[in-house]
Amino acid sequence: MKNLRVIVFLVNVSICPAAELKVVSLHPLIGDLIRQVGGEKVEVVDLIGATGDPHNFEPRASDVRKADGAKLYFVSGMGLENYLPKLKAIIDSQTRIVEIGATLPALHGDCDHEEHNHAHHHEVDPHWWHSVDLFRRAINVVTNELSRASPEHKTNFEANALIYRGKLDVLEKWVKRELVKIPKDRRHLATAHAAFQYFCEAYGFESYSIQGLNREQMPDAAKLAGLISTLKMKRVIAIFPELESNPKMLGSLTRDTGIKLGGKLIADGRGMKSYEEMMRANVKTIVAGLSGE
Repeated sequence: MKNLRVIVFLVNVSICPAAELKVVSLHPLIGDLIRQVGGEKVEVVDLIGATGDPHNFEPRASDVRKADGAKLYFVSGMGLENYLPKLKAIIDSQTRIVEIGATLPALHGDCDHEEHNHAHHHEVDPHWWHSVDLFRRAINVVTNELSRASPEHKTNFEANALIYRGKLDVLEKWVKRELVKIPKDRRHLATAHAAFQYFCEAYGFESYSIQGLNREQMPDAAKLAGLISTLKMKRVIAIFPELESNPKMLGSLTRDTGIKLGGKLIADGRGMKSYEEMMRANVKTIVAGLSGE
């Protein structure tokens, strides 16, 4: 009888699926990246949710309880999550926080262009995901961290990562092919806030923004006047709002400059099903606004 119980136990263990690795994402696009690499071996808890704002999230004890048992917290990094000290104080001390952006080359608020008129010229720009190349590099970080936490699934993670790299290769080729439709003298991307400098750096645009790296950074009268002068001098043909933009402020700017209002861009992936969906939507909007087609 004892031997029978042992056999039944071993059979049950062998047919049960491997325990999932539970991790937390604090950015909608990072959550997509983890799922692409982790597949069915990883459970991802999105604490912010698909419509939350990564800039303004404030972690609470109730949020942490949703992630009970998570071994890893993935954050975007580069200073986006100013709440990290508070988060570290309320999660288990053994839980690892992974700042993906810490491994990537950073741009600063001025993006090497004097005419940008940002209020914080030495502040790191945290919006690195608008470069497909940087997002592809982030795959390595996620793969290594998942493999470290769950080494028995390393082969799965590496296989998934290889597939996802291929998808991003295809995506980047499409992005470059679409952007060729925009003449070089129209490659001026004016946006509501300074979220697209990595996009501009990667794909050959000059970047201008009304607000700073955070939507709460508003320009004073002198900086706004300087920006208007620059936009006119550069013959910028469109200003692109975002889903969360202040329509009154942008409407005033378009009236003062005579520049048309472009379609809405997505700065941080909110409301999108995937990173690829966001990039394709933004590129289509930019091409429609600047190509003259």
